Amino acid sequence: METFLIKTLQFLLSITILVALHEGGHFLFAKLFKTRVSRFYIFANFKFHIWSSYDNWWRKLIGKPLITERGEDGNKKYNEEAGTEYGLGWLPIGGYCQIDGMVDETQSADDLAKKPVQPWEFRSKKAYQRLLIMAGGVMVNFFLALIIYSAVFYTWGEDYIALKDMKGGMKFNSSAKALGFKDGDILLGTDKGEFREFSTDMFRDLATAQQTYVMRDGKETTVALPGELDLLSMLKSDPIFVRPLVPCDIDSVMAGTPAAKIGLRKGDKILAVNGKQIDSWNEYHYQVGVLDDRMTAANTAKDSLAIRTVKLVVARNASSTLYPVASAHQPLASAVKDTMTVVMTPELKLGVIESSIFSYYEPTHKSYSILESVPAGIGYGLDVLGGYVGDLKYLFSADGAKSLGGFGAIGSMFPPVWDWNMFWRMTAFLSIILAFMNIIPIPGLDGGHILILLMEVVTGKTPSLRFQQIAQNIGMGFLLLLMLVANFNDVLRWIGLM
Repeated sequence: METFLIKTLQFLLSITILVALHEGGHFLFAKLFKTRVSRFYIFANFKFHIWSSYDNWWRKLIGKPLITERGEDGNKKYNEEAGTEYGLGWLPIGGYCQIDGMVDETQSADDLAKKPVQPWEFRSKKAYQRLLIMAGGVMVNFFLALIIYSAVFYTWGEDYIALKDMKGGMKFNSSAKALGFKDGDILLGTDKGEFREFSTDMFRDLATAQQTYVMRDGKETTVALPGELDLLSMLKSDPIFVRPLVPCDIDSVMAGTPAAKIGLRKGDKILAVNGKQIDSWNEYHYQVGVLDDRMTAANTAKDSLAIRTVKLVVARNASSTLYPVASAHQPLASAVKDTMTVVMTPELKLGVIESSIFSYYEPTHKSYSILESVPAGIGYGLDVLGGYVGDLKYLFSADGAKSLGGFGAIGSMFPPVWDWNMFWRMTAFLSIILAFMNIIPIPGLDGGHILILLMEVVTGKTPSLRFQQIAQNIGMGFLLLLMLVANFNDVLRWIGLM
């Protein structure tokens, strides 16, 4: 529960910052060109809001009563002197900057057609001014990401484990082995360049490379590649295409768990599961996956208990080497081997904290001066954007649609502990995504409005309010459907159906 709260708070803080600054970009250019902004809201205020600068209690508190009048329909109408209404909504799905005189989710074409064009309205401004107003949010998000990355590099520098230093090598799945890889290979690079660290960029290079170079048994070896591997399949396959080989050393044991009940201890190493030799946590999880597949066919509690009852071969206090391959394949001769029977939880959990790659390798730290951090941050941000744009093609496949995630998926990307370094990295990443997604020319998004404005610049004709309204409705319908699919995928993952 604590982990969920920490992740949720980080997500809410991050999205609040991004929404406020995105809408602030629109607001800034609107004010620059003397365009009236009726409302500026962080989060949606459907039906009600948490706070508004138009609230009577707030106006009384600051001593500025709100001047109001009644419209012809009898509803309360705010006087122009009231200025912009600033507010905080209750639904964290975005925010909005209501700019007078434009067709969007707050103003319809029919409403605007009934009123004469006013000099403070969006529709009265020149095309380039409207273009800058609409692009303001994207511009802020993009430059914000570069600023955050630069600040992160200056404040914390970089910590990473160089692939060439992973002396224990990699663990490959069957697809990778069919291409010529072998467990224990140390990935060095491809014909596209040298690998720096284990990351998505490494997978992208492997997917498009013609050949890759590995260190095998102390000698550099070339492995030929087709140059057109499916990146999504590489990442989503179970087990994954390649992972660092991390031996099955137990870092710690949680109290009251199956592992604690049979006496497993910190430093023990799992060597076999149900007679199947285990050389890494990668292999362990594969064998647990086999059990999970059998669990789906269990018809009775007795069947389930039989599957959950597992025989382990354990080397006592065997994890004491830096290099995982030696530790995984050649446990210390002095280690005592025990055969133990454990009844795992219904979710097939053992109750141990696994050793990680950081248990074996010292990370490389790189510091940046303030002058070095700026180009490093810009370069990193552009690399993230390029990778994200390049991966977008997978969205239109069946597996790509399943990989869509909503608020739950985004929230889960934050670390389980409050880490400001990771928080700001995630915020910068989301800022780049928000900038790119908003520039896509879909009506309802900033990019849709920009596309209509570019049509006006090219043709010299302003699209009718009716056309803008139809485009807006279609775009908002598509975006709503996309949001429903993404969040439905989250639910399916949560209940274990995806």
